Amino acid sequence: MTSPGPCEVSWFAALCDDDYEQLGVPKPDLESSWEHCSRIVETAERVGFDNILLPSGYGLGIDSVTFAAGVARRTATIRLLVAVRCGEMWVPQLARQMATLDRMLDGRLTVNIISSEMPGEKLDGEPRYRRTAETMRVLRALLNGESVRREGEFVRLEIDPPRVRTVSGSSPLLYFGGLSEPAREVAAREADVYLMWPDTRERIVELIDDMTTRAARHGRTLRFGYRVHVVVRETEDEARRAADHIVAALDDETGAAIRARSLDSESVGVRRQAELRVSSSDDGYAEPHLWTGIGRGRSGCGAAIVGDPANVLAKLNDYRSMGIDAFILSGYPHLDECERFGTMVLPHLDHAGLSA
Repeated sequence: MTSPGPCEVSWFAALCDDDYEQLGVPKPDLESSWEHCSRIVETAERVGFDNILLPSGYGLGIDSVTFAAGVARRTATIRLLVAVRCGEMWVPQLARQMATLDRMLDGRLTVNIISSEMPGEKLDGEPRYRRTAETMRVLRALLNGESVRREGEFVRLEIDPPRVRTVSGSSPLLYFGGLSEPAREVAAREADVYLMWPDTRERIVELIDDMTTRAARHGRTLRFGYRVHVVVRETEDEARRAADHIVAALDDETGAAIRARSLDSESVGVRRQAELRVSSSDDGYAEPHLWTGIGRGRSGCGAAIVGDPANVLAKLNDYRSMGIDAFILSGYPHLDECERFGTMVLPHLDHAGLSA
């Protein structure tokens, strides 16, 4: 197999009230806020990350788009991966927002599309993903400067593109994830980067093969991204002890309450994270250095790469050999783990930075 090219390495800004020293033990200074989350972004830029995810959740933390606008001019090199939830904003206005943000960032915007129910809404998966597909298609067209004439199920409009354009004149990359059948089809037709949550090596290979085939049927190619936590220390034993410390104060009732807060807590992907945790060894490892204990206290991404710098680097490079070229990493507390990873692992990754 040929050597993979440079990868994109992103950190996580914890806008969604997901920062702890120990899961289930809130600390006021780690709560989602403008001050705390902007420090995470600034730290990630300083240590050399390529991009940073600004997550979105109605009942959790602070708003991703508003935060992105505020932090845009406080950054110079790092890209912002701004999460937006389909249906919460009328698509033409969303396109205008995204084009304006891209201008404020001098072309450093990327967009994470979330296929979620709107706050207070109950919508089955099939129609929800149809809405997502329509949103992504119209959003891309408007950001590409195209007029739209559409009579869809959810998006019905006849409109010219907004006057404000992105720096490049075309749509930023659209990142999208989902494990269900309709989610995979949306990604194959509409996404640029397909995001995966942690799983065993065999399952990741199968998923990449499946998504590559699906995209090819639509005459498209996908990039692949991997969202995972990291716990890196000088030695493997230290890393394993640090991982155990993260969940040492967590009881099952508190963990279940944290997992249930997300609007996406019943998705196929979330269920797969739970299955991975249940099928792991007694110490919580699904395979060497992939620890699922972190999923006891959070919804969504439920596993971490745990080890010394060489262990973590080898695991990431193994994923790269499978075809993954974008990583979205996080760790607890986010400022501390950002510094550790940025010092101990990031300089050894080939991440020259892929153009947005």
